[in-house]
Amino acid sequence: MSTSKKKMIPSMILDILKRRTDENHTLDQKDILDELNKSFDPPLDRKTVRRNIEYLLEIGCPIAYTETPRSNGNDVWSDFYLARDFTEAELRLLIDGLLFSNHVPYKRCQELIEKLEGLSSEHFKSYVKHIKTLPDTEVYNKQLFYTIQILDEAISNERQVSFHYVNYGTDKKNHPKLGEDGNPKDYIINPYQMVAKDGKYYLICNNDDYNILSNYRIDRIADIRILEDKKRKPFSKLKDANGDRFNLGEYMKTHIKMYASGDCHVRFKITPVMVSDIIDVFGKDVRFEEETDKYVIVSTRVTESAMIQFAKSYSPDVVILEPQRLVDEMKDWAKKVKKAYEG
Repeated sequence: MSTSKKKMIPSMILDILKRRTDENHTLDQKDILDELNKSFDPPLDRKTVRRNIEYLLEIGCPIAYTETPRSNGNDVWSDFYLARDFTEAELRLLIDGLLFSNHVPYKRCQELIEKLEGLSSEHFKSYVKHIKTLPDTEVYNKQLFYTIQILDEAISNERQVSFHYVNYGTDKKNHPKLGEDGNPKDYIINPYQMVAKDGKYYLICNNDDYNILSNYRIDRIADIRILEDKKRKPFSKLKDANGDRFNLGEYMKTHIKMYASGDCHVRFKITPVMVSDIIDVFGKDVRFEEETDKYVIVSTRVTESAMIQFAKSYSPDVVILEPQRLVDEMKDWAKKVKKAYEG
């Protein structure tokens, strides 16, 4: 056997273990030897397998095995498998996140799933193929990952960005929002954080023309570029920051559905069957102030726009009680709805 071919044995053993083994599917030395000997003539022996596995262990390869003592003092090694960075349950969780996302293009989603499958053995693929129920749709902004990369760089370097913001038209194509001059509007933005919420990526930022926070759908951002000579406005300088640093946890608690209006304390009435829905949407920081067989009174802090939209979506099972300005807004909306259906 040539020296070059001998040098291939460790990598071939590692490839066999990578493809065919995991914690629930192991191989003995004979199994590994049989697989190797498909490529060797004359055939290799078991000692060669043992010697090369020992070498792989010495250089730090994560090979697990069972060691059984024998009366003659020579231990028997068996049940070899390659230890993985991710368990099958963890890989399924990551793949499920891709399967149910609607912000990753279809082809890109397939590529990522194949890469995740490659982190386990061939046995894992046999399970995954039965749940590849990807929707036959594709995000219209194919530059999503590029946009995320640029935003990440801008946030890290505390720089402003410029971009166009697009929406669908009735022609089912995306069109940039226009400025007063009729040309695509240039948004000058101070980016602070990216978040994933309800299957979408959002940029939490400040539009440089204003002094408050805004949220933009990242998949609707186009033609993005970093303004290298423009340093980002510090978050502490914004109207509602009170000199503090950005607190993502607190922000997400009050900004359900990512509406970026001012937040306030609200009280509203719901039907008892909605308690689980309330905790799903608002989290466990809500307070249930009163409970009867017919209704429950809820108290929490949330953005005004989000509360209005929530009340509209679940009306009449959700009735806002406070503040009065939101009550009045819902009354005006109800009158308009009634008039629209009567007309």
